[in-house]
Amino acid sequence: MNADQSSSNATTDVSLTFDDNRLASLVFGLYDQNLAHMERRLGLQVTANGNHVVIKGPYSVAEQARHVLESLYEQVREGITITTGEVDGAIEESTLQGTLFPPKTEKVERSPSGRASFEHITTRKRGTVKARNMAQDAYLRALRQHELVFAEGPAGTGKTWLAVGYAVQLMEQGIVERLILSRPAVEAGERLGFLPGDMREKVDPYLRPVYDALYDFMEARHVERDLATGVIEIAPLAFMRGRTLTNAVVLLDEAQNTTSMQMKMFLTRLGEGSRMIVTGDPSQIDLPPGQKSGLVEATRVLSDVEGVGHIRFRDVDVVRHPLVRRIVHAYDREEGRLIEKPNEKREDPKAW
Repeated sequence: MNADQSSSNATTDVSLTFDDNRLASLVFGLYDQNLAHMERRLGLQVTANGNHVVIKGPYSVAEQARHVLESLYEQVREGITITTGEVDGAIEESTLQGTLFPPKTEKVERSPSGRASFEHITTRKRGTVKARNMAQDAYLRALRQHELVFAEGPAGTGKTWLAVGYAVQLMEQGIVERLILSRPAVEAGERLGFLPGDMREKVDPYLRPVYDALYDFMEARHVERDLATGVIEIAPLAFMRGRTLTNAVVLLDEAQNTTSMQMKMFLTRLGEGSRMIVTGDPSQIDLPPGQKSGLVEATRVLSDVEGVGHIRFRDVDVVRHPLVRRIVHAYDREEGRLIEKPNEKREDPKAW
């Protein structure tokens, strides 16, 4: 691979030639969609011809685009399929490495300067999975550093998916012996006995997102085997009372729908050699009106407790689909208006 550049006062042309045409085409994407996505994100022009690329834009941004393309090329060499998500991740990572392009997110529990790359998890099926943005990077670091981690934020930020991947990695490395999955069944009022089937079948509808993540990181036959042998356990929140969970990763999903009593009960189940991951979205609480969310209360009460990590994702951290990010942002903006509305100046009734 070779690169050369010529600069002008307004813009810089950066030329980049890849060694392998086939790998270069995988980097560019179908109909160069990955290059088009990078153009939109960075505000420059990228032209591809075979294995040759010309980048036109301000020097710092053009240089960042070059680093992004080189990073994506190395990922393709390792067998990773490049999508717009990987492009976003490479852009965020290049920001972390050289601050060539100012980040669009505020730095709340972000990576310290000077780190070479984002954190990653590795499983047998998925191989190496790297964080796609600084919030996910902070999340993976928190999972390694703390025995209890709270992750809250909107849908599509990877809270549950990364938690499951991290749990599978710990099991495959022999650090823990089992994975315990739990989720409040708010829609059924926790009265799971009225639902048909055995315990697993009763809670399957509520844990489907977690199952989807499991199948992403494990072979289907291994998931079924571990469910049958109890290595992966489905533990409805209603039935967790009185247990001590040792040598396990315990994941509580949709935690915004726990009550204060349920959350305290769950957190005090933590046993020797175990890790707890609590995920939820405080903007989607389904509890009855007036009922306090256990997640909201716990993150406030435990904010200064040693050994507890807390990561807050925001709309800019959504990686599921660009439209999801815009949807979340629109709803957040509307909720902001509703909060401000009571403070607006009202018309004097005497004028009626």
